[in-house]
Amino acid sequence: MKRAVVLALLTASLAGGAPARGEELRHNFAGSVQVDYLAVPTEDKAAAQGLDGATVELSLKLAVDVGDRVQANVKVCVACHGLEVGLASFDLRVADQFNIRVGRFTPSFGSFPVRHDPANHRTSDKPLPYDMGRMLRIGEWNLGVLPAPWVDNGIELGGTVFAGSGQVDYAVYATSGPKGDADAFDLDFVQSRSPDRYYVDNNSEPSVGARLAGTLDIGNLITATLGASAMAGRYDPDRKLTFVIAGADLVVQIGRVFVRSEYLIRRTEMALGDDPDSRFRYGPGDDGRFDPYFRKDGFYGELEVPVGDFELLGRFDGLRRHGNVAANSPLRSHSRLLRSTAAIAYRLPGGLRLKTSGELYDFSDFDDEVALHLGIAGSF
Repeated sequence: MKRAVVLALLTASLAGGAPARGEELRHNFAGSVQVDYLAVPTEDKAAAQGLDGATVELSLKLAVDVGDRVQANVKVCVACHGLEVGLASFDLRVADQFNIRVGRFTPSFGSFPVRHDPANHRTSDKPLPYDMGRMLRIGEWNLGVLPAPWVDNGIELGGTVFAGSGQVDYAVYATSGPKGDADAFDLDFVQSRSPDRYYVDNNSEPSVGARLAGTLDIGNLITATLGASAMAGRYDPDRKLTFVIAGADLVVQIGRVFVRSEYLIRRTEMALGDDPDSRFRYGPGDDGRFDPYFRKDGFYGELEVPVGDFELLGRFDGLRRHGNVAANSPLRSHSRLLRSTAAIAYRLPGGLRLKTSGELYDFSDFDDEVALHLGIAGSF
């Protein structure tokens, strides 16, 4: 009964209460839930490093088709960042080769964000380049390179072009872009996803981005997808601090076996302030000037192999940061984090999965750590 009420209310709000004359309104309601417990046996109290203990990730999505060419979407999620609108958009499909999306959505960047919901990947947490709060030392590292899902307001034009046994997917977009303060050292991801800031642009200037990916089917057994993505803009209220993000990804499916890899790199400008000598940990370069830029990059490679009702996954991922840091930062001018993960997912009745994994963190600036996950995830 409650589900019927939710569907009715959401459908009415999306479609204005009724479909247009001569058009059929169809809807699909779906969701996913993950309950996970994180233990860090190498620490007496791991709360200072990350979100240990039990956490819940919830995603609810309603898609409404209005006729054959227009679809409205609303998605809400609850996780470590609280309640957030992860999607509120209209899609106008002119043809397979051209689609227009407007509203609040995840811009096309990389491969992992397409499967970021917890029921769509086999580990309890996300690869380090896309981490949004489950990694250790989240405060010191300020999350990953581009936390997933990256949700923003704007417009995206894209489509799929089929050719022989393959296809090419493309997208270009303009969005509000990441946010930060006028005296920022880095992007402030809390500002970008906080509803109390009304999800509005902080500098009246859009950021722009694009993605291009090609998929090739080799016989009936192998499918390979190679993609490249980029995003750039300014993130401070005064429109002085720039950022550029680029990435490349490769996914190969051989039967039911998946091999995935991605690399992301971000170049971010920092505010020097009136007194950079006291603001930064390191002094100026040989030319007597402070370098206002730092570089942060990350990668992951993983292998997923099904064995009966089990799915085995091994992943190796990492983050690096090069450049000056705040005077009180524990990081150095060249910092590194490497992580090795072994995970097992077991299929339970009702579409549920029991997830368990062990992670070994290798920090360049802190003691190494071990993290253990045990969780259940499912979709409906």
